[in-house]
Amino acid sequence: MSKRVAILLSGGGSNMVALCQSMTGDHPARPVLVMSNDPAAGGLQKAADMGIATDAVDHRPFKGDREAFEAALMEKLLAAKPDILCLAGFMRVLTPSFVRHWEGRALNIHPSLLPKYKGLNTHARALEAGDTEAGCTVHEVTAELDGGPILGQVRVPILTGDTPETLAARILPLEHQLYPQVLRRYADGDRAPVVLR
Repeated sequence: MSKRVAILLSGGGSNMVALCQSMTGDHPARPVLVMSNDPAAGGLQKAADMGIATDAVDHRPFKGDREAFEAALMEKLLAAKPDILCLAGFMRVLTPSFVRHWEGRALNIHPSLLPKYKGLNTHARALEAGDTEAGCTVHEVTAELDGGPILGQVRVPILTGDTPETLAARILPLEHQLYPQVLRRYADGDRAPVVLR
């Protein structure tokens, strides 16, 4: 019996596409829903083009009432009966009560070598700190922002003349490799970290 995967996104959905394209053949999971907090998010059309059910809950009418937004989001999520929730560029901070419901069943990808640079502007912060390497991390979602157990990382050297944009462009294709590998293991019940070189 395949695990059912729901994916949350806010933008173009490139990591969602990588995840969904990987869930074929003998993969232990299948995508059942792609949702966004932005009804105009480009990732929704990409998911629909792949034949995956889509939905959206626009966060803007909730005007800062995160609990009400999440209640609407949760209602639609639960209707799809997912076993695993993947955050793929979902740009909303989730409340502890929402996270608790999915604890042990939710993954996120973050564009830094956690525990360094939780939150936003990770590439700029790595450059400002004079770091020699950067990368991305897949982790379990917990109530602590970007603080859950690390399930996979990939590192890249920071080059002379790098900008946040060039660094992001070099790391993104590696995110598309790392996240599917972690999801496959996770769906099989394997929490051993994946390390790509």
